[in-house]
Amino acid sequence: MARAIVHMDLDTFFVSCERLNNSQLEGIPLIIGGGDRGVVASCSYEARRFGVRSAMPTAMALKLCPQAKVIKGDMERYSQLSHTVTEVIQEKAPIMEKASIDEFYLDITGMDRFYGCYQWTNELAQRVVKETGLPISFALSINKTVSKIGTGEGKPKGHLDIPEDKVRHFLNPLSIQKIPMVGDVTFQTLSRIGIRTIQTLAEMPAEVLQRMIGKNGIEIWKKANGIDHNPVEPYTERKSIATEHTFVQDTIDMAQLKSVLCGMVEKLAFQLRSEQWLTSTVVVKIRYANFDTETKQCKIQYTSADHALTQKVLSLFESLYHRRMRLRLVGVRFSGLVRGTYQIDLFEDTQEMLSLYAAMDKMKSRYGFDAVMRCAGAAIKPNTKDVILKRVKSEK
Repeated sequence: MARAIVHMDLDTFFVSCERLNNSQLEGIPLIIGGGDRGVVASCSYEARRFGVRSAMPTAMALKLCPQAKVIKGDMERYSQLSHTVTEVIQEKAPIMEKASIDEFYLDITGMDRFYGCYQWTNELAQRVVKETGLPISFALSINKTVSKIGTGEGKPKGHLDIPEDKVRHFLNPLSIQKIPMVGDVTFQTLSRIGIRTIQTLAEMPAEVLQRMIGKNGIEIWKKANGIDHNPVEPYTERKSIATEHTFVQDTIDMAQLKSVLCGMVEKLAFQLRSEQWLTSTVVVKIRYANFDTETKQCKIQYTSADHALTQKVLSLFESLYHRRMRLRLVGVRFSGLVRGTYQIDLFEDTQEMLSLYAAMDKMKSRYGFDAVMRCAGAAIKPNTKDVILKRVKSEK
């Protein structure tokens, strides 16, 4: 039986959320971002016609489209609306995977025995629009790759059906940039030898592609040929991520304590960015030598950036640690997590900060967490086996 996989994607999600709140924003170029030195988190189709794109420096975007209106953005509101959409889809879909704050995969294989797959998906999309007011696009096909590419081609408000016998006809004329995993470097490498369309890429030997671009070559070749066996993973939502450090000897050394906390924050923040999470609540825990345990928390703007989280953690620690008694344990927990495609807080951070984190994360991912570290956090060993991960099913 051919699989029936749906990819649903909310159109310009942040922009649509703002327009729900203010109808005067309809039809005008709109940029969601973080000020003159920040970057574009999202932009309307009206702004895209001028060349504005996500992750572009806001200053550059305003040069391309000076008449655009810039809004800082409200991640908490976006998260709430995303949760509402999730509930609408999850209520009807047999298997749903939430890929990001505005993307969903559904496995409705076998649905055509009782009800047309396309008709069912179309009615679900209409229900999302009716109950939330947010526009949504979708594509129905045989796997996640083809469906995702189809949604991108159909936007905005596109509803595509790409059956198995039409997959190659649909993919062949498209640019190789449409394939997930094909970034700028891979595109430039392949373009130099004349490979620019998916058809050309699909027709070349897979082994040659692997020799050219490395271990991902085979996977990219499969995607070009419409092959993707990855399952739709049932949706669960991580509620928190935490780590604790127990000292070999109880300590009152403030420099050591703060260094350990900085290292813990850096470790957890890297994990947040790697898994594309943002946190809204920071919790610090301390345990005294007599085993008395205290915690303190605060709400923050959604972020996964070391510098912002470190500042909050150290501030909480200083206000919490008021008894001049030795400590045996310190802990840090980030909760109130939301999924998103933005690896750090695009509403606050500059293009320089984005580039710095991207470079650091790339080195950590390739050579290990301790490949590059902040001096302030060097006291904590990266191989400490103290990470506590909590996964809880999404609350209804």
